[in-house]
Amino acid sequence: MRLENKVALITGASSGIGRETALLFAREGARVVVVDVDDKGGQETVAEIERQQRKAQYVHADVSQASDCEHMVAEAEQRFGKLNVLFNNAGIMHSKDDDAVSTDEKIWDLTMNINAKGVFFGCKYGIPALRRAGGGSIINTASFVALLGAATPQIAYTASKGAVLALTRELAVIHARENIRVNALCPGPLRTELLMKFLDTESKRQRRLVHIPMGRFGEAKEIAQAALFLASDESSYVTGTEFLVDGGIHAAYVTPE
Repeated sequence: MRLENKVALITGASSGIGRETALLFAREGARVVVVDVDDKGGQETVAEIERQQRKAQYVHADVSQASDCEHMVAEAEQRFGKLNVLFNNAGIMHSKDDDAVSTDEKIWDLTMNINAKGVFFGCKYGIPALRRAGGGSIINTASFVALLGAATPQIAYTASKGAVLALTRELAVIHARENIRVNALCPGPLRTELLMKFLDTESKRQRRLVHIPMGRFGEAKEIAQAALFLASDESSYVTGTEFLVDGGIHAAYVTPE
């Protein structure tokens, strides 16, 4: 098992990428701390893990709040004795996030607080725990839109994910000699509830699909596999990267319709 004897904390683990990653990490031997504000979904993730005869714990935490992030890390160490993998995955994509002219300041602040500040808080309280464990892996969910402009305007989301990339690079450099690796996972468009709620018309979905060389949306399970590599010792010489899992979007200049 690729994560045997490791403890992983995953935010946004009630659904989508977070849930699929939690289930995969558990299958690979990790004890998993499932974090979310969706208590029902989080408990369902834990129940699925326990059906695998693996160990998991649910912790309610709003990642935009420092005290909640401090609490989730403390719970991980108290329940399982250490923390080896921190997956800062929680994020939002608001339906009213648009271009700079149209997006309300409240939408900007909400998005930044969860998507960017939430990663900062996770690292602020998670890094001392990783130090106590002798090192580990931090994975921050960014996005392909942090590297490319989005065909459908979502200015706050795009800016927040750019912030995640910059934060990831700096932390990777700062903590490299401490055996703490920090990488950004950059998914392309996925067939998840988060994106499908945003791309709520066929025309919006087609505007995304036309740019994907593979011609389809990705699946949360495919991102979980990439997260597993970054969490495992197989990626022991990988830090500070923008790990793209995007169906070829970033490589494409012109994509045939």
